[in-house]
Amino acid sequence: MRNISLADIFVIRYIIFMNIESSSLLSRTAFGILLALSLRPRHGYELMQQIEHDTGGRLKLGPGALYGTVKLLREENLIEEIPFAGGERRRYYRLTKKGWDQLGAELRYYENTVKLAQERRALGGSFGAMKWLA
Repeated sequence: MRNISLADIFVIRYIIFMNIESSSLLSRTAFGILLALSLRPRHGYELMQQIEHDTGGRLKLGPGALYGTVKLLREENLIEEIPFAGGERRRYYRLTKKGWDQLGAELRYYENTVKLAQERRALGGSFGAMKWLA
């Protein structure tokens, strides 16, 4: 009988987590939209600004990428358009219950990924510092 290491247990838990929590990860654009909408309902231009801010300028969306992804997120019932009582012609969006659930699953995935990277000392530039496990 083989002894099971702590690393084995972590890998098993990780695989189970991935199969239960999320069958597929969202694109960076879709994730950015859900994260931006977690603050409050927003219109398209606000979404573009918030995503650029949240990513430190690494992800700058144009209207085509934004509205194409918004359309997909609406079709998946992750976000919904809401009426705005200000007379503006802008379309505002908010997360649905399913959207909140998906965002939570994505955040748990990334949280676990960061923990794994820290355990492997893959963050902070100390690559190769951990011995290979047999």
